[in-house]
Order: sequence, then structure tokens, then C-alpha cells
Amino acid sequence: MLLNIKNKKKKVVVAMSGGVDSSVAAAILKNQGYEVIGVFMQFWFPQGVIYGENRCCSLESYQDARAVADVLDIKLYKLNFGNDFKKLIVDKFLSEYKNGRTPNPCVACNKFIKFDLLLKKARIMFDADYLATGHYVRVEREILNSKFEIRNKFKIQNLKFKLLRGKDINKDQSYFLYNLNQKSLKYLLFPVGDYTKDRVRELAKKYKLPVHNRPDSQEICFVGNSHYDFLKKYLKLKPGNIVDGDGNQLGKHQGLPFYTLGQRSGIGLSGGPWYVTGFNNLKNTLEVTKDQKYSGIYQRELKCHKVNWIMGEPKFPLQCQAQIRYQSKSYSCVVKKDKAGLKVEFGRPQRAIMAGQSIVFYNNNDKVLGGGIIC
Repeated sequence: MLLNIKNKKKKVVVAMSGGVDSSVAAAILKNQGYEVIGVFMQFWFPQGVIYGENRCCSLESYQDARAVADVLDIKLYKLNFGNDFKKLIVDKFLSEYKNGRTPNPCVACNKFIKFDLLLKKARIMFDADYLATGHYVRVEREILNSKFEIRNKFKIQNLKFKLLRGKDINKDQSYFLYNLNQKSLKYLLFPVGDYTKDRVRELAKKYKLPVHNRPDSQEICFVGNSHYDFLKKYLKLKPGNIVDGDGNQLGKHQGLPFYTLGQRSGIGLSGGPWYVTGFNNLKNTLEVTKDQKYSGIYQRELKCHKVNWIMGEPKFPLQCQAQIRYQSKSYSCVVKKDKAGLKVEFGRPQRAIMAGQSIVFYNNNDKVLGGGIIC
């Protein structure tokens, strides 16, 4: 007997971290009638430490995901991405810091691990129709062009998927997902994107999930409890001089990767407040000032490369809004294209533009156009 493909239950793999967001995502999809399969991703953690130094794949996180899977009566598989994560995320993170840039490993993880390697495994290993995560973003279909045909049927000429900010602006994670494309978006589901965080926790209680009150993670997952200690452990840091704008020595720094543009606390100088204004890698000096409005901290322009456009490259010059760090505001700008990449001109000066960070472009402050790496 042949199967009726139209009535076949859709299969979705859910990336389950043990947190409330991914747990509720799985519960929503199960409640909607999908065949749900849970996957717990095991990442890299440093040698010589107990299992679970990486909070995203700690033993506690796995046990929480297991408990949720039991409540929902779904299967949960553990997949090891340790080697790929170390090479593509951790090593790149350390290399960027070593070369004077400030990377965003969450952007890289979503690009290379979750929505590349995991998506491929979901489609091939589990024969899934979709991959779902607990990200606070939304996806909508957009028909850019259609043609009315004979027999009253529409032939869709150009169906595309657009990525939108999550409904909860305080939890919106679209900044991390600007590298998604049309090929991947048609296989992705983001069930909690239409909810606020408070509502997600209410749903967790409604579905009787044991993680409803689990706190959100804040720090980069693989650095442990201290970003400072992680860099100190894996980079050969060289102390040097702290100088003012005239080159006068004011003190000693512990290594340039410990500092970021515009930083105020943790510099170690008296008589402040002092603000970091720049880095001289050749001389290994950290430059500071007492003037918070110093031009080195505030800039109107930047250049970026490694750009991805979610719905295809737009026409230039492009007027839109751009965001230069997670949970910061987006501001009006004009994007121009040249041989070296893109040049972005803001309507107002931006504070602490850092090379290595991502810039994400929006239309009407809601639709994600794409993004790139600040260079």
C-alpha cells in the first residue's frame, strides 16, 4: 500500500540544550502534531577539567534535556561536534584576539555549527523535514512576484523567506543569525519567536517542563566562569605600557586582548575615569584618555567584509538601519559598495566600533537584510 505523502506527519529535529527556550520549542511543535526528535549537541571543553566546562553541553544541561524529552515522550540523541567546534569556533576566537580583533563566537557557532553541520545531520541522518531551535526570531514567506495562469492557479515565480526580529525585543537574537540564507531558511522553524520570554516560561509551566525556572545563560558558553581567565590560559599575553594621547606612560597593561575600545573599568589606573581609545600592536601599548567623547571612541563610518545578504544583494547605495553589537540599538545609515567591500556611514557617531564584531543591517528595524564582519 502506498503512503499518502500529503498526510504524512512532518518530522522536525529540535536542538535541545536543556534550557527553557529550546524545551518550549519542542513542546510547541509536539503539540502542533509534528513528529519531534530531540538532539543534544556536545561541544568542546578544555582538557584537564571536569566534563561540562562548556555550559552548553554540561552534564547538568544534558540531564535537563533528557528530563524534558521524557515529559514530552520524544527521543533524544546526543551528537558530538567537539572537533568541529574547537576548530571552527574556539581556535578562531583565540586567533582573532591574538591579532587584535574582537570576535563574536555566537555568530560563528550559528553559521558553521547549528545551521550548517547540524542542519545537514537533521536532513540526512534523521530524514527530517525541518530543524528547529529556541532562537527568538521569526521567519515569514514573501512572494516577490507571481503570475496568474489559466485554470485560476498562481504560479509562484519568486518565493523567498525573510528573517524578522523576535517579538520580544529584549530577547531578539536576529543579530546572531544574519548568515542564514534562502537554502537553509526553508528548513528552519523558530517556535518561540512569536512569544515574549515571560510567555515562554508560562508555557513551560503549562507543559509541566522541569526547566521552567532555569536561569538564562549570560557568558560565552566555552570560556567557563571568566572570559579573562580563558584568554590568559590559552594566549601568550605580553604586558606593556599604558599611554595617553601624547605618548606619556601612565601604567602597565596585562595584555592587549584583555581590553576593548571605550572600556572604562578594569584598566588599573588611578585619577580616572579613564577610557580605552586605541591599541598599538607594534609597540604593544594601550592608549587611554579621560575624555569620554574622544573621537577615537566615537566614529561615523566603518568598513565591513564577509557580507551575507539573506534575500539577495540589494541596490546601492542602500539606506537602512544597522546594529554593531548584540542588544544595542540600530541606527540609520547609508551602505555603499566599493572594490574592498562595504562602507557604512551612520547618521550619528557610533561608540566603540570594534574590528571583528558583526554589523547587521535591518529594514524598518525589523526585517534582517544581512550583515558582515567589521574590518
